[in-house]
Amino acid sequence: MKGLVLAMAVGLIAGGAARAVDAPVQVKNSFEFEVSAPLQEVAPLFGPEAERCWAGKHWDPVFAWPQPGKDVEGAVFTVQHGEHTSVWVNTIFDRDAGRMQYVAVIPGAITFTVDVRLTAVSASLTRVNVTYIRTALDAAVNDDVMAMGKSDRANGPYWKKDIEGALARGGAGKCIETAK
Repeated sequence: MKGLVLAMAVGLIAGGAARAVDAPVQVKNSFEFEVSAPLQEVAPLFGPEAERCWAGKHWDPVFAWPQPGKDVEGAVFTVQHGEHTSVWVNTIFDRDAGRMQYVAVIPGAITFTVDVRLTAVSASLTRVNVTYIRTALDAAVNDDVMAMGKSDRANGPYWKKDIEGALARGGAGKCIETAK
C-alpha cells in the first residue's frame, strides 16, 4: 500500500494524473495529410526498405527475412532506438490497394501497430492516413507510451515534407537503386 501511495504522489508531483501502478496504458492516435503524387508513386515509400528514402538516419531496418531485405508482406526486421531494439513484422503490404500495416515490439516494454491507408483523391493527389496504437507491456513505461502518442499526433506535417522530398528526388525506386 505504501508503494502505491508513493507512486501516486510521484505521479501527482510530476504533473500527471495518478494511475494504478499495475495498469499499463494504451494510446491510439492518427494523423492525415495529402501528397501531390499518384497513389502508385506514394505507396512504395511505406515499405521498410524504401522508407529509408525519407525517414532519416534513425530509420535503419536490419532484415531477418527476406535476405536480402526488400519490401514485402511478411518481412521481419529490427530497428535500433538508442539502447532499445524493436522487432517489426510487416503484416500487410498491398501497394495496389494502398494498405500497409506493421506490428512491432520492444520486448518487455512496448508493443505497437502502425496502420497506413492511402486513398487516391485524384490521379495526382493521394491522401495518407496513419494510425498508431501503442500499448505498454509494463506500467513502468506508461509515461513513455503517453509521450510517444503525443509525438505520433504531431508527425503528419513532418512525414508530408519528407515524403514529398523523397518523391522530388525520384521516389522509392530511385532511392533503393542509389543505395545498392
